[in-house]
Amino acid sequence: MSFIDEYRDRFGGVEPICRVLTEHDCKIAPSTYYAFKKRQAAPSARQLRDAELKELIRKVYDTNFRVYGARKVWRELNRQGHAVARCTVERLMRELGIAGAVRGKRVITTIPDPSAERAPDLVDRDFVARAPNRCWVADFTHVKTFSGVVYIAFVVDTFSRRIVGWSAAVTKETRLVLDALDMALWQRNRDGIPHSQGELIHHSDSEYVKCRMFRAS
Repeated sequence: MSFIDEYRDRFGGVEPICRVLTEHDCKIAPSTYYAFKKRQAAPSARQLRDAELKELIRKVYDTNFRVYGARKVWRELNRQGHAVARCTVERLMRELGIAGAVRGKRVITTIPDPSAERAPDLVDRDFVARAPNRCWVADFTHVKTFSGVVYIAFVVDTFSRRIVGWSAAVTKETRLVLDALDMALWQRNRDGIPHSQGELIHHSDSEYVKCRMFRAS
């Protein structure tokens, strides 16, 4: 249609152009062209309704921090008294080029090994320490960043609740937690309060794996 608009004055109107296009297997009747131009000049009821709904959808989307998907936008519009089908909201959101926030995949930090040997529980849920370097608890978690997932391991002295060692990595390998423990041992030696052999208990626990205990030597 834009081709006809561009050359209609140069080639004597719409009909000659449509005739030449038909000869080249591109059949466009003059009536088709005029009907198209009429629809452009006078939008249909559906086009007017779509334009109205797009404004409402955009308002709901922006008001809710641009995280709502089609389902939540559809529910909110109906709560406000705007009767509209969910498929219509989905279609108009695609035309607007907007979409709801998508949650990332769940990050699993611990994979249990049923065949692994369980270390004895030396704490028995008593995390009250009478002095530094008597009981350390350790765990690791993850933080989602714009660049990806970062895993963080840490060791806490239960006497002062101070983080005495930590490490971070983009992979959850054994070295991650060992680095945190090594840092805790190094830092306490640097501070002049090294652990006494046989007195420090290092406790690691998670919701997937039974607590693992060992005495530091």
